[in-house]
Amino acid sequence: MEQPGIVVTGVSGRMGQMLARLVLGSDQARLVGAVERTGSDWIGKDLGQAMGGAANGVIVTDDAVSAIAQAQAIIDFTTPAATVGFAELAAQARAVHVIGTTGLSEDDLAAISRAARHAPIVRAGNMSLGVNLLVGLTRKVAATLGEDWDIEIVEAHHRHKVDAPSGTALMLGEAAAQGRNDALENLRTPARDGITGPRAEGSIGFAAIRGGDVVGEHDVIFCGQGERIVLRHLASDRAIFARGALRAALWGQDKGPGEYDMMDVLGLTS
Repeated sequence: MEQPGIVVTGVSGRMGQMLARLVLGSDQARLVGAVERTGSDWIGKDLGQAMGGAANGVIVTDDAVSAIAQAQAIIDFTTPAATVGFAELAAQARAVHVIGTTGLSEDDLAAISRAARHAPIVRAGNMSLGVNLLVGLTRKVAATLGEDWDIEIVEAHHRHKVDAPSGTALMLGEAAAQGRNDALENLRTPARDGITGPRAEGSIGFAAIRGGDVVGEHDVIFCGQGERIVLRHLASDRAIFARGALRAALWGQDKGPGEYDMMDVLGLTS
């Protein structure tokens, strides 16, 4: 069976380069396209040389239509607007679309859902095994404890991250809300500042820290009377996200159209 061809978008970024190197070194997939935004100084260059190594014959392009047309999967850690466009192209090509982009709006998610009618889409705020195990644990603990246990989600990332809370923090918040048989939008407490008044029972709070080169840290804190439970995941290497994304692209090869997440990929769906 021929190895699936994969396109990496946003290839000049840190995650894009990591994904490209991972696919190039894989014995399970081929890198058939490298896409960058129009105007990037990487356009027209050999990808290997642009990344500071030997030429590999993959030319960076801003022609996403042609690149995706020859692919069986696209791995996409870019921006919401770009991701929506790539979802439409992946749907037309019937290619698996792995989305690691965060900060998506309700309109963006609706557009992605429409694209998923025609091709499999795997979307997750975090692609790592450890984080997805944490999601499952958070859901279970929230379901076990009563609403008199307050839930706070604290996350830390590098100074360049532009959205908050992180996609992973929102995943954890959604899991906690599911454990309480409710929707996160009904329980979420916005960022606190000034005189906020007492905490609403059953609410889920968020706090975001930005600084330095922090890869990703997430704590789910359950605060009861006289005791606390803290679930924690620390990421020290971005490669965990790239490996999870490639695993998702391979997993999706025999799947029908629809929306999936890493819990499906890892076989952790209840």
